[in-house]
Amino acid sequence: MDLFLPMPDIGKLTSDTWGAANVIPRDIKNGIENRKYSFWGGNIQLGDDGKYHLFVCGWPESSPRGHMTWPNSTVFHAVSDNLSGTFIVKDTIGKGHNPESFRLADGRYVIYVINGYYIGNSVNGPWTYNKFEFLNRDRDIIDGLSNLTFARREDGSYLMVNRGGGIWFSQTGISPYNQITEERIYPKVEGNFEDPVVWRDNVQYNLIVNDWLGRVAFYLRSKDGSDWIVDPGEAYMPGISKHADGTVENWFKYERLKVFQDKYGRAIQANFAVIDTLKNQDRGNDNHSSKNICIPLTVPRLLTILDKKKITAATKMIRVKITPENGFDPFKDIDLKSLRFGAPQEVNFGRGGTVLKTERSGADMIITFKADGIGFPDGEFAAKLLGKTAGGKLLFGYARLPGINYSEPILSARLPEITSIKNGYNLKVEVQNFGQVASKTTTLEIDYIKDGKDVKIASGRIPGLKPFEKTDIELKCGNLFDKRVEYSIIVIINPGYKDQVKLHGKMTP
Repeated sequence: MDLFLPMPDIGKLTSDTWGAANVIPRDIKNGIENRKYSFWGGNIQLGDDGKYHLFVCGWPESSPRGHMTWPNSTVFHAVSDNLSGTFIVKDTIGKGHNPESFRLADGRYVIYVINGYYIGNSVNGPWTYNKFEFLNRDRDIIDGLSNLTFARREDGSYLMVNRGGGIWFSQTGISPYNQITEERIYPKVEGNFEDPVVWRDNVQYNLIVNDWLGRVAFYLRSKDGSDWIVDPGEAYMPGISKHADGTVENWFKYERLKVFQDKYGRAIQANFAVIDTLKNQDRGNDNHSSKNICIPLTVPRLLTILDKKKITAATKMIRVKITPENGFDPFKDIDLKSLRFGAPQEVNFGRGGTVLKTERSGADMIITFKADGIGFPDGEFAAKLLGKTAGGKLLFGYARLPGINYSEPILSARLPEITSIKNGYNLKVEVQNFGQVASKTTTLEIDYIKDGKDVKIASGRIPGLKPFEKTDIELKCGNLFDKRVEYSIIVIINPGYKDQVKLHGKMTP
């Protein structure tokens, strides 16, 4: 939440507009708003024309049902010369709600909406409507297939997170999406989760999800989009839209967060759908409405750990290269005494390694950090830098850890097809690799629960699989099943490089 910067002054703050007292005065030129339409959702793409293209949905503000008109939303294409607006509607895409746009590896644009998507050869269309295919692969779909969010992986395939926090992969972004998780990846807390947003930068995958009832959001990180770490603290809450003079646009709700990324994938701006009151209090032709706002973000610095050996509790020093950028000179713009570097779980709470020395390598700064006792917990894949600029502002960044494989196979099984054979049963299991690299031969095991314990009934080996390749594994067992009896089945993959991957299900052979 500390990453949100003051909103840019595009226009003057004015009170001559709609809205409850909590959002007046405000900059009506930020993002997109007008008196004719209520806007919601949407994200921005930088077009090949150098302009910023916002795909946002909305409905006439005069609609008698007010905000509850959202199921009849129209998707608009709005354009601006500036990242933060003002965005002006250029044309209409079609019907749909909660749009999120992304670009495929072949250059085409996709605009997801609930229950479908539009696809076009350019950011200006023309647009064709289609439906995604979702393969849940014997897993319960968590909280439905709405409010989807997408991130393009290094090889051009796509990660998708659905509203309930399930992980899905598609080879092209429009080919079938395959679910690999059976539990949500969100924090293990009570919450009414929705509106996830996922993106990949030069270090890791990032995810923010909102608790719409509690009006608080959470932040997660992943090295490959499969397994996630929840960071402590609040990702955002009401009151984050502030101006440099201290004025706060205190919107009642901030939802449908999207981020605009730079060439390194770093989030440099947040876009929110905001409303000035409870949704059911917004009526047609009244003083309430909604819009999309833009808030710039503190950009993480470009960091590289120069050490090649894995960092352990015995590591004494860590050498880190900080790369200068336009507007940032590490030799002038860093308060060295404020810096902490190490495991995010340490640095987030003021601990971590301190600066031992600095040196110059061309324009780069090399900092040697004290690392006595800074071990990284199991499952951690990134180090964090946290401190202040010479001007007292927040400075941070992440770096990939040495000795970590950032692209591993992601093997996933379905439940077995169980058929009777002479003196026993045949169990056919479909296994697919959703990683970006080929897998090696791996063990597969099938158990069932008997008397409260896991009992192995069959095992075998999975051959090496290329990315998105799948195979059927045939296993056999004796007469271990009774007809018309339901069994709790567990399919277990033992990758060797990570914890077991399990799938649970109830089956009646």
